[in-house]
Amino acid sequence: MIEIIPAIDLIGGKCVRLSKGDYSTKKEYNSNPLEVAKNFEDHGIRRLHLVDLDGAKARKVVNLDVLETIASKTSLHVDFGGGVQSEEELRKVLDAGAKQVTGGSIAVREPEVFEGWLKDFGPEQLILGADAHEGKIAVGAWSENSGLDIKYFVSSYVKKGIKYCISTDVSKDGMLSGPSYELYEDLQEAFPDLNIIASGGISHIDEVYKLNDMGMYGVIIGKAIYEGHISLPQLKPFL
Repeated sequence: MIEIIPAIDLIGGKCVRLSKGDYSTKKEYNSNPLEVAKNFEDHGIRRLHLVDLDGAKARKVVNLDVLETIASKTSLHVDFGGGVQSEEELRKVLDAGAKQVTGGSIAVREPEVFEGWLKDFGPEQLILGADAHEGKIAVGAWSENSGLDIKYFVSSYVKKGIKYCISTDVSKDGMLSGPSYELYEDLQEAFPDLNIIASGGISHIDEVYKLNDMGMYGVIIGKAIYEGHISLPQLKPFL
């Protein structure tokens, strides 16, 4: 059964959503992330994707206090991303209660650093962020195209032992236009043993059923929940 992973994206300690990673499209949904997280938990959700958008832009963790609050006051399995660019910050995030940390830009820009983390912390605590635009890896809060082919990029880390990968089609994120099924089918075919988490574009409960039927490990759902396109009770069969 597919893992349901709601997202909380943070700017200024508040729950927001962007469209295609564009900060100028910011829409605030709740000023209390803990309240949102507890509501997820109350509906049987077990996991949470927590993204520090301030951190992604600043290249350092900014909203650590929100992570600490959610991790200490809920039982959610939190994976955290955004701004983790050094081992010191990685340790801070894990000490604050994150169960897993997503590395995207760092895995592109400084592969030897991310490989070191994989060796020192193990593949259970790290998630590879493979966010793509037109098949190429996007970095720097999705503001830059690295020119790296997504399958080539993922392959390099699968060889080094990565077990989990979140892949977002940047053109779909926050657009409520449906997920990139073709992207995920290609990744699954190329890496059958990788736990792939789909992200971006989810707009309707039928899409979750289709991703489940495809055998996806997990799906991150953001705006569809906040805008009421998918209700938390509709997700109950997957919980």
